[in-house]
Amino acid sequence: MAATAQSSTPAAEPQPGLRERKKMKTRIAIREATYRLIEEQGYDATTIEQIAEAAEVSPSTVFRYFPTKEDIVLTDEYDPLLEQELRDRPADEPWFESLRHVLRRAVSVGNSEDPEVSRLRTRLMAEVPAVRSRMLESLSVTGRLLSRAIGQRSGLDPDSLEVRVFAMSLIGGLVETSLYWAETGQRDDLTDLFERTMNVLEHGLPPRNPEDRGTPRMTS
Repeated sequence: MAATAQSSTPAAEPQPGLRERKKMKTRIAIREATYRLIEEQGYDATTIEQIAEAAEVSPSTVFRYFPTKEDIVLTDEYDPLLEQELRDRPADEPWFESLRHVLRRAVSVGNSEDPEVSRLRTRLMAEVPAVRSRMLESLSVTGRLLSRAIGQRSGLDPDSLEVRVFAMSLIGGLVETSLYWAETGQRDDLTDLFERTMNVLEHGLPPRNPEDRGTPRMTS
């Protein structure tokens, strides 16, 4: 979910130091160079050497920040920020509503601030096997982070089977939502799709296809 780290940082929190700002600037430069080259010549034709030259860093610097080319596409700065935002929601708010609010905001910010990057990343996840494979490898890390956040909000043990199953179900649902969006030509509003995903996780399957609403059923 593309966004900017500064926009998600609570005002009361200390700003990053000079060293961390330089690191963030380098990561952003590498990602922007990668997206630009992929748009121009395609994913497979884009090399680490080309990315390094476009970002004005060395290839070893690219690898220091991103172990693989796939990681440049998939990695962002925002998982820890989303976790913090979930912690900062009102203590008396139902935890699922807190989760829905934070995810809705993340999707909205990403789409509004850099919609083309959001579309490109999602398309690459759907179309490039190496990117999709790397994404699936990284889900366990995201799952642990989400389990911890859910545990803190719900009062449940983050290492319990129930929390782990729910966290991975949520992550799987979000991944499938992104893939569905890409596979259907990105014609739908992504925020609406994520709302539908959260409704399924909260309430289960609907009695009929959402696309069929308003269409009269044929009776014999």
